[in-house]
Amino acid sequence: MGLYGQWKKTVEGLATPLQQNAFWADYFEKEKENYRRILGRRIEKLDGKLKDLADEYGMDPVMFTGFLDGINTSLKEELDLDSLEEETELSAEIDFEKLYWNMHEAKADWLYDLEEWEGILSAERRKELAKEFRLSKMAVSNKVGRNDPCPCGSGKKYKKCCGAG
Repeated sequence: MGLYGQWKKTVEGLATPLQQNAFWADYFEKEKENYRRILGRRIEKLDGKLKDLADEYGMDPVMFTGFLDGINTSLKEELDLDSLEEETELSAEIDFEKLYWNMHEAKADWLYDLEEWEGILSAERRKELAKEFRLSKMAVSNKVGRNDPCPCGSGKKYKKCCGAG
C-alpha cells in the first residue's frame, strides 16, 4: 500500500471523537507551521525526495502525504497521490493565488489569515480574492419577477410584456 493509501487508512481508522480531535489538532498545528514556513520564506516549489521533505517539514512521510493531498489542488501541476512513495522525487510548484482561494474553500481561516501572506500577496489582492470567492458562492436566480423589467429589453415590466397572458 502506498503512502496515500496509508494516509486514508489512518484517517478512516480514527474511531472515537477523542481520537479524531487529537489527531486533527496535531495535524492542523503542523500544517499551519508548514504554511508559515512556505509563505514566510516564499518557497515556490517543493523540491526533493518525499521522505526528506517530510523530515524538513516536521512530519512523517504518511502525514506529509496528507499535507500534499491538501495542497495538491493549489499546485500548478497536480501530483498523482496514489503513486507517492518515500523515495519519490517531488518538484511541485505552488500557485499562491489558487492556494489562498482553496484555503477559503476549506474555511481554513487559521491559514488564510496568516501574517506571512503579506510577503506573497498584497492586502489589496487578498481582499479581491476573498471577494471573488464569496461572490462565486452566492446563489443566483435566473427567475424574472412579475415587477422586474422584461428581459426582452422593451423597458416594460415583465407582467405587462412577455409575462402577460
